Amino acid sequence: MTSVLVVHGQALQRHGFRMLLAAQPDLTVVGEASGGFEAIRLSTELRPDVVLMDSRVADTDGIDTIRRITRAPALPHPSGTTGAVRKPPQVLILTSTGRDEYAYAALRAGARGFLLQDATPDELTAAVRIVATGDALITPGVTRALIDAVRQQRPVPTEREIGLDALTERERDVLVAVASGWSNTEIATRLSIAPTTVKSHVSNIFGKIGAHARVQAVVFAYESGLVRPA
Repeated sequence: MTSVLVVHGQALQRHGFRMLLAAQPDLTVVGEASGGFEAIRLSTELRPDVVLMDSRVADTDGIDTIRRITRAPALPHPSGTTGAVRKPPQVLILTSTGRDEYAYAALRAGARGFLLQDATPDELTAAVRIVATGDALITPGVTRALIDAVRQQRPVPTEREIGLDALTERERDVLVAVASGWSNTEIATRLSIAPTTVKSHVSNIFGKIGAHARVQAVVFAYESGLVRPA
């Protein structure tokens, strides 16, 4: 069962999200928060799997809220199972336009993905399930807006400045494939390499470029000029 903490400034919206998520057999809402401070407190106390958070969180800096939620230390699991730990929650941001000025910083702070608030119920529940597994998710509209914002706000660096020169030719191929939205299995098939080799390449790429999730690698690929918007 995937547990969710809903963070939104409007009570009616929180109630709607609760009803939608609670109707799913594999999802449960363990709490609601109207602002950032309450979200940090409840995420620490309840340790939900996912924090579904509005981009315009009240009473705190949104980036700091994300950072404090996602970087909390792991805790022993209450069941007492040997070796089991309760990891920090995964944060899924709800945005109304996809052009929030802190989008790039939010990903750097640890957010696992962005979803437009006009997403369908099925898209929302699917997004919660995706980030709960540790994968990243970002809708196409947000992706383009985010890439445009990055390219407008940040000067285009040289390969050496961004670490692109540290990638091997094969790692660049894999990064391009990741930025194209291919799964590890698809990358393995299209590049004719073993799935375990793909995982190794992806891990090495993340380490070299300082990414913590695939969505950050995608932003890096566009920011560096390795991949260009169609």
